[in-house]
Amino acid sequence: MLRHYLDFERPLMELEREYEELSRFAPQDRKTLSRLRKLESRIARLKREIYSDLTPWQRTQLSRHIDRPRALDFIVHIFTDFMELHGDRAFRDDPAVVGGLARLEGEAVMVVGQQKGRDLHELSRRNFGMPHPEGYRKALRLMKLAERFGKPVITLIDTPGAYPGVGAEERGQAEAIARNLQEMASLEVPILVVIIGEGGSGGALALGVGNRILMMENAIFSVISPEGCAAILWRDGNKAPLAAEALKLTAQDLHRLGVIDEIVPEPLGGAHRDHQGAAHMLKEALIRHLMELKGMSTDELLKERYQKFRRMGAVDFL
Repeated sequence: MLRHYLDFERPLMELEREYEELSRFAPQDRKTLSRLRKLESRIARLKREIYSDLTPWQRTQLSRHIDRPRALDFIVHIFTDFMELHGDRAFRDDPAVVGGLARLEGEAVMVVGQQKGRDLHELSRRNFGMPHPEGYRKALRLMKLAERFGKPVITLIDTPGAYPGVGAEERGQAEAIARNLQEMASLEVPILVVIIGEGGSGGALALGVGNRILMMENAIFSVISPEGCAAILWRDGNKAPLAAEALKLTAQDLHRLGVIDEIVPEPLGGAHRDHQGAAHMLKEALIRHLMELKGMSTDELLKERYQKFRRMGAVDFL
């Protein structure tokens, strides 16, 4: 059973609690087994009803779910021989960005991700997944290392945005993000980008330039949070659900608009209910896209990446 339930998930809470208690404490006789089967059926039916038609605001809540798998969870389930590398070689190591060498089905790759944390201590230590400039410089250092040895780069995006504190601004937050955008555009190895949770603003874009952009089914990707948008447009943070609708921040919207290349499905009920199942689905997509990109020359990779971002959006010449 989940540790935390969102408001729209609460109808499941009592059924799942009853199922868990019967499974753990009741004698496993015919009557109990019959009750368990009925509960399983009701839970599955209710899941389909709840999760089959989610609003943009509900998907936003799922993308932030405290039980949702983080970058390190996906790394553990998808990759082998992960060796984390630290520091930007200039200021310090930023725990909000994790990365290192790993193997994907035997293929050596460089994995870089934003790590939010889960409990209060880790959330604080990792600054709630909001990187400082040194985090982005660490990410760039690792990506340039991958380029030197001809290894593909995989980035896992999960951040509300870059940290806007005074210290971060003093150390060149905007420059660090801009430098990453510039360097990733010209990196001479395949780049796979995955939005695994919350993809917020320039903090997400700094790891978001790639040949392929994949997005988990219940992730979001937007220039601003719904709360921030609502505060600017209506001066009322309570209008966040309305802003989420207008921002077109869901995977379904962004795939239709051509911003992302593929929606990676999640287990019924969301990735927070089945970390291993979600990782398995993502692993299949990563392997498939990596095989496609490996067959391309450096010139083809760079040209495709350039054209991909040039195609985004629309210009109306009056």
